[in-house]
Amino acid sequence: VQLQASGGGLVQAGGSLRLSCTSSKRTASNNGMGWFRQAAGKEREFVAAISWNGGSTLYGDSVKGRFTISRDNTKGTVYLQMNSLKLEDPAVYYCAARRGSVGSSYPYEYNYWGQGTQVTVSS
Repeated sequence: VQLQASGGGLVQAGGSLRLSCTSSKRTASNNGMGWFRQAAGKEREFVAAISWNGGSTLYGDSVKGRFTISRDNTKGTVYLQMNSLKLEDPAVYYCAARRGSVGSSYPYEYNYWGQGTQVTVSS
């Protein structure tokens, strides 16, 4: 499974971005998916995860109420809608897929990773 993340860019604080993660295989529609982020000099941080059918979602404490994860299995794509972006949100955002059907907040439970997309927030 190859994952391609896109949608990053520069946005002002308070603004919005939508990230997309497209899978090379439709079989990824059976997998739990997640978004993680890593800022320079920091450890990788869990952002959000979603089950194979979108029925279950998880969010990191720092993004709850601001970010929304969703998926469209007909397109093999998972989205991360990011609203009310803050100055502490800038990072490289990675999407990941795991063989299990539910999402997880643990990076080590994911089997496939995308290349990351940079999100920058200006004041």
